[in-house]
Amino acid sequence: MVKPRLVLVLGDQLSHVLSSIRMAEKGRDVVVMAEVMDEATYVPHHPKKIALVLAAMRKFASALKDDGWTVAYAKLDDEANAGSITGELVRRASEFDADEIIATIPGEWRLIDALNDLPLVVRQLPDDRFVTSPKEFADWAEGRKELRMEWFYRQVRRKTGLLMEEGEPVGGKWNYDSENRKPAPQDTRSPEPLTFEPDAAVTDVLDLVEKRFAENFGELHPFGFATDRKQALAVLDHFISCGLPRFGDYQDAMIAGEPWLWHAIISPYLNIGLLNPVEVCRRAEEAFRAGAAPLNAVEGFIRQIIGWREYVRGIYFLEGPDYTSRNALDHDRPLPALFWGGETHMRCLGEVVGQTRDHAYAHHIQRLMITGNFALLAGLDPGAVHQWYLSVYADAFEWVEAPNTIGMSQFADGGLVASKPYVSSGNYISKMSDYCSGCHYDVKAKTGERACPFNLLYWHFIERNRERLQNNPRMSVIYRGWDKRDADQRDEILTDATAWLDRMEKGKTV
Repeated sequence: MVKPRLVLVLGDQLSHVLSSIRMAEKGRDVVVMAEVMDEATYVPHHPKKIALVLAAMRKFASALKDDGWTVAYAKLDDEANAGSITGELVRRASEFDADEIIATIPGEWRLIDALNDLPLVVRQLPDDRFVTSPKEFADWAEGRKELRMEWFYRQVRRKTGLLMEEGEPVGGKWNYDSENRKPAPQDTRSPEPLTFEPDAAVTDVLDLVEKRFAENFGELHPFGFATDRKQALAVLDHFISCGLPRFGDYQDAMIAGEPWLWHAIISPYLNIGLLNPVEVCRRAEEAFRAGAAPLNAVEGFIRQIIGWREYVRGIYFLEGPDYTSRNALDHDRPLPALFWGGETHMRCLGEVVGQTRDHAYAHHIQRLMITGNFALLAGLDPGAVHQWYLSVYADAFEWVEAPNTIGMSQFADGGLVASKPYVSSGNYISKMSDYCSGCHYDVKAKTGERACPFNLLYWHFIERNRERLQNNPRMSVIYRGWDKRDADQRDEILTDATAWLDRMEKGKTV
């Protein structure tokens, strides 16, 4: 009799076209899925993130069983649960007398290495749910002095044919980003996201998460995430009809008390496998072709998925397991309490961290130009910042989160991802949001107790990193402008910034 093989399906691989499932034989092989404490606790995940993954796993396992698969599923509170993915595989191998495992390669080096260390035959297959493979990216990167996303994105556009006509980009341009930086109008009425009342399966998971992870940062209730493919497709349809038409214009805008605006809120579903990136992009392209959404919105949306998402995955696998430990600017300050909901006088930080706590969500500009910008200006330890982003967002998995944080946000990779540090003073925040209105600090003040911390810290960052950055072509004009300032004014700004950082390090409310 032919021995069964174990088919590993992880919590971010919930797709019926997964390479490991395609390789397996129904009737012979056993699908192994497990809710384990190792995965639930390697960072202190947001309770909503844990609930999303566990609920979606349970529903996916049920769908596999209905489709005729044998599924060995371990719930988090099962007595026999081994507590780790590898432990569960060893347990199930003994139970089913299997000595071979088929797996789709995980999205974290940590798990890839763990599978390679198993005392069993493990076949790790490519994860072809993406448009490009790590090898394709490595081939593209070889010999290039700069790995700029824009050039990679154009190659992927050509490969997919998305928004292409006779080998050329629709509209004559590859990128319409210059049209996508408008502040939201004051009388904004953005669509409410599509949410779902918890059914019995989801309610069971919520009860479990409430018992086990009550101390984690983040609010579990209300919970309205999609937890199966049908619901995720409904969220996509809702965005295409209600959000996409205005997404382009206002994708960078920020409004207090308005966490969603015109964003898709589909990244959690893409990243756990309920949606496929190409099908998502095709739906957006269809909307453009039908005249239901403008080109700047559709191109900007597609670029985030087949451009940026594919690019950061390529960087993650190209750079290897040590990428998350990089710290090119030698930043070492610990995260202040305000990142975990501690009191702050900065309205922008309070709004974004509060939104993160409540929803396990913030859009890309809030992450890059509020929390990320602040962390970089303040010199926070990029490893700690990486762990925070990985912990608090429902869509955060290391392959996508680490290059966004270590590279794009914190410049800790020395400029591999970003051509210059993404830093700004308070002026950018004032332009793109209403956060500065009613803030304790004055965004127009450059010095003094009421000066916006982003103004003080911006120049502190510029000065302390002079040796590293002044020869950067995109930074040289900033240094020339700074050096033309009156020496006494520069000293005052730097003194005020140092005093502000000292108060933050001492745990005072800032």
